[in-house]
Amino acid sequence: MFESLSAKLTGVFDKLRTKGALNELDVAEALREVRLALLDADVALPVVKDFIAKARERAVGSEVVDSVSPGQQVVKIVNDVLIEALGGAGAVPLNLNAVAPVPILMVGLQGSGKTTTSGKIALRLHTKLRRRVLLASLDTQRPAAQLQLQQLAERAGVSSLPIIAGQTALEIAARAMDTARREVFDVVILDTAGRLSIDEALMEEVRQIRALTNPAETLLVVDAMTGQDAVNTAKAFNDAVGVTGIVMTRMDGDSRGGAALSMRAVTGAPIKLTGSGEKLDALEDFHPERVAGRILGLGDVVGLVEKASELVDQADAEKLARKMAKGQFDLEDFASQMKQITKMGSISSILGMLPGGAKLQAAVGDAKMDPKIIGRQVAIIGSMTMKERRNPDIIKASRKKRIAAGSGVTVQDVNRLLKQFEDMSDMMKRMNKLGQKGLMRQGLGALMPQQRPPQGRRH
Repeated sequence: MFESLSAKLTGVFDKLRTKGALNELDVAEALREVRLALLDADVALPVVKDFIAKARERAVGSEVVDSVSPGQQVVKIVNDVLIEALGGAGAVPLNLNAVAPVPILMVGLQGSGKTTTSGKIALRLHTKLRRRVLLASLDTQRPAAQLQLQQLAERAGVSSLPIIAGQTALEIAARAMDTARREVFDVVILDTAGRLSIDEALMEEVRQIRALTNPAETLLVVDAMTGQDAVNTAKAFNDAVGVTGIVMTRMDGDSRGGAALSMRAVTGAPIKLTGSGEKLDALEDFHPERVAGRILGLGDVVGLVEKASELVDQADAEKLARKMAKGQFDLEDFASQMKQITKMGSISSILGMLPGGAKLQAAVGDAKMDPKIIGRQVAIIGSMTMKERRNPDIIKASRKKRIAAGSGVTVQDVNRLLKQFEDMSDMMKRMNKLGQKGLMRQGLGALMPQQRPPQGRRH
């Protein structure tokens, strides 16, 4: 998410960076464009007004006008205000500081991803914190929801409360807490019923369950894709029952991001976790400073390193890095690299975590982001001989036909792969030539092929 907002804000700041000095008019014009970008991203109007007021107060001071790098200083100010709007620096962990069994109450509208999120949190507590977790569905509106949670519990390797037909949500909650006490569970996750829209019956049921169980956390699950509706939902739940934290789902969707920027101001509760995708391990801590960095095109290198350390084989990665540094990058390495990358999710999300990655992503193009295409490319390389993988220059017409037939693709597909590999190899050469300092100074844009100016006609 945030792609559109990020592109617009990056454009604003790129203009500022080209100016040697800034006056108050320059700052005012830049903040006007920031305001329009925030409104277009579906950020709540009161939040936008507060955001711009804070940024203007800091930006029109002498710290910007007299700064050595005024454009960069404005970016820093907007970054700081953005972090504040998102909840302040640092992730806010789940509160488990209570006498076991610790109740966690999950609330939200139907279709927000509440039940799946309950399973994801259970897996995280079980695998990362070694907590003994009991999942309990209080959804008596949809019998399938109870069965779904039971199946998620099995996948997560945790226990679920046995289903007893005919019990009310309050009776199930009481039985869950009693079972957890008797069988010595550390955490009980109570998945409440959702509705297609907010109604008083839903809120009253949640209020009663909350009073009965006294949860350490009341987590509101909202769908980031619903934009301003998610903000309205959050306000309604917070006013009616009070929430201690927010989990935003579908953060990988084509969303403008306004809901995330509005949540803290509207509810006072922090976004604690974000979900992207249906996989049970697709749950992440929400780091406001990292999200702000990604929105402003500054990247989230720390997050990328953390993700890579969990999913990528370190020995293989180091071996590949050594070969790339020596300029010995071949198609075998290219296939290995693609396999490693796909473990970390979509290439779009990875590029979004790199400084200047949005521009690189635009240059690469959406067509090459499709995981199916990556799988096809790996299959093409698999149809090559070892000699061809190590020396792609020998792959001429007859070899291309054989490789295409062996991998079930066209010769054009083989040509596309070879061109992509050639581009990657050129990028590696530019990277080695720049060195680490040059790369840090010029950013990822320096790795892209330079466009030559059009040649005039000779007479």
